Amino acid sequence: MNCAECKEILVAYLEGLLAEDQKQAVAEHLKDCRSCQAEVKQLTSLQERLVSNGRVVAQSDLENNVMNQIVREQNVRLKAAAKVSKNLQLRRIIMKSPFLKIAAAAVIIIAVLIGINPFESTITFAQVVEPILKARTMIFDFIVGDEETSPVINETFVGQRIRRTISNMPGLTMFIDPENSKMLVLNDEDKSASYVDIQGPLQERTKSYVGAMRKIITELQDNYQELGEQELDGQKVVGFVIKGPNEEVKIWADPKTAHPIRMELSIGQLFVIMKNFQLDPPIDDSLVSMDVPSGYTLEQTDSDLSGATEQDFIESLRIWAKVIRDGTFPEAIGTENVMKKVPLLGQKMMALNLTKEEASQIGMNFGKGMLFHQILETDGEWHYAGAGVKLGDASKPIFWYKLKGSETWRVIYGDLSVKDVAPENLPK
Repeated sequence: MNCAECKEILVAYLEGLLAEDQKQAVAEHLKDCRSCQAEVKQLTSLQERLVSNGRVVAQSDLENNVMNQIVREQNVRLKAAAKVSKNLQLRRIIMKSPFLKIAAAAVIIIAVLIGINPFESTITFAQVVEPILKARTMIFDFIVGDEETSPVINETFVGQRIRRTISNMPGLTMFIDPENSKMLVLNDEDKSASYVDIQGPLQERTKSYVGAMRKIITELQDNYQELGEQELDGQKVVGFVIKGPNEEVKIWADPKTAHPIRMELSIGQLFVIMKNFQLDPPIDDSLVSMDVPSGYTLEQTDSDLSGATEQDFIESLRIWAKVIRDGTFPEAIGTENVMKKVPLLGQKMMALNLTKEEASQIGMNFGKGMLFHQILETDGEWHYAGAGVKLGDASKPIFWYKLKGSETWRVIYGDLSVKDVAPENLPK
């Protein structure tokens, strides 16, 4: 059982509604997974508060409407985060759950008492962004590129540290400490751990999504525009947008609570979706500890992602063609496509029977190439034309780019040679 599958049925687990085999599977997963342990702690705390507060609330005739809303919102979260079980009987589980039924009644009665009008939005841009800018802890999902096909990345922030898991890389967890330029990678499959140096550009990239978002909001918040009310995944939301010379942030929030529902961040040619926000949730610092946990073996490697050069990018193109694609360059490259193909790269390397050192070197080269391209995505100009071109074809330009401030373009050809080219002589 992976984290997505476990979190999907945690409520039912806590309420004692699972079959015995599912109950045992969750219990086994919880023994070693700190993320799901933290989720259980939060759900248990919520349960205790709701039961305590809800006992004074009578059942309401509007309960079914609340139940339907809870089911709808949970379905949206599950579709984005896991996409592993479309047949979960959410309504049956909720209706059997005493604490959720009490919570539903409490919510609707309290809303009536304080006079909330669900059809009017009076929230302001300042109300929406204030908790985003000030939150010390934050949990959210983000997706690079296409929402339907790209993997979901779950981020947990505590102070400056980050815990990261990726939906298409089960069993792999990354802990990032930007201030000390270190990353800890845990592999649940073989219980191994390794440290990676992340000085230089990568140190900034580890903070780029939240950091860039906050920077853009802070610098441009006086120039926001209202997008009005819309419907997003069956839920009414109110939107705002702020724009800079090379960046744009769209924020969609609950029109009643001002809680952010979704953010769309564009920087250059990079597009990121951020959603399922929890702002300032109670999180123990141990969840983002940089210490190797008990039961894991620390591997001594020379993992160093402190720099990324054009040559690293060229090597990543070679890996695309030679390892992943069997001799031809891919249909598209970039962060979104790399995220989708990393598991395939792992499968291909296993099929080649590489040594651990050889596989690590390929992974390092591919990662550095990705980093170099990310810099171009946000701070440069580039064009890719290598779809279907064979590795070694010196006549075909496959990629050309220009870093900010450069007068000339660099053109990479199918044999991975490189030339400086004036703008008027670029490939058409």
